[in-house]
Amino acid sequence: MTALARPGNWAKAALSQREASVALMILALVIFLAFANEFFLTPRNLLNVGRQASVVAIVALGQALVIIARGLDLSVGSVLGLSAVASAFVAQATGNQLLALLSGLGTGAVVGLVNGGLFTGLNINPFIATLGTLSIARGLALLITGGIPIPFNADFANFLGAGRIYTVPISLILMLLLAVAFHIFASRTRIGRNIYAIGDSPTAARLAGINVEGTRLLVFILCGTLAGLGGMILGGNLASANPDLGRGYELDVIAAVILGGTALSGGRGSILGVVLGALLMALLSNAFVLLGMSAHWQVVSKGLVIIFAVGIDGVRRGRED
Repeated sequence: MTALARPGNWAKAALSQREASVALMILALVIFLAFANEFFLTPRNLLNVGRQASVVAIVALGQALVIIARGLDLSVGSVLGLSAVASAFVAQATGNQLLALLSGLGTGAVVGLVNGGLFTGLNINPFIATLGTLSIARGLALLITGGIPIPFNADFANFLGAGRIYTVPISLILMLLLAVAFHIFASRTRIGRNIYAIGDSPTAARLAGINVEGTRLLVFILCGTLAGLGGMILGGNLASANPDLGRGYELDVIAAVILGGTALSGGRGSILGVVLGALLMALLSNAFVLLGMSAHWQVVSKGLVIIFAVGIDGVRRGRED
């Protein structure tokens, strides 16, 4: 029997993975809430947790690829609002469902293209570039609406945001399908492997013939497009496109990505970890509601979770170095 095949070594290796540690945190929280509140394990509440996690997870899939490629997108929260507003505005003005859907996705893709272009074309630090587009996107949403929410009653938006199949939210099903697709993309395709190679060393990737700028541009566009999809899901669930929609979501998304094991230094991360990170964030929010704790503590907890996750990543990188 080899050293790795021994049960103790296998268990130790499994627990050393960030996904396993996050899964254990989720399990501990589930056990605690099951005893702390009688309503936690009801099907309705569990499906609600899944629905809450779905939008964060969907946007986090794109954010993870950006961070793995040594980028960062702070604009996703504002893109959620702008995309919902753009889609609702087109739906109201034209009545064309397909055009409204494409407007929402296209708005996110365009902002992603701008973010990627500022990073790869003008060599602006992605933190600064996306901080700027965060403000621009939110401002455009306010200008389009005049600060007044637009009714969002498009059929596709209602389906994405409030639709269910046998009580299971469509957004949750969509999240799971996208997670599988992005896992295959990141781990089984040449472009996916290039993303990890760029995160490990952009210089070495460039010398190996990888189109570093083009690949980074692609991940920013994907991230923006997924943020656009998330905005339409949120807008459809509320039947209203509020220009403030998605405010603060960038914190949830980044927390889910980093908590799931994606390294801020790039080159490391997994789609499974992203989904688990989003689920943990949703469970924490649900716990505050069920336990009757102040909503303000949710904001504090998100900051603590981000610091905790980044701290663990820093310790692990220190040990590897």
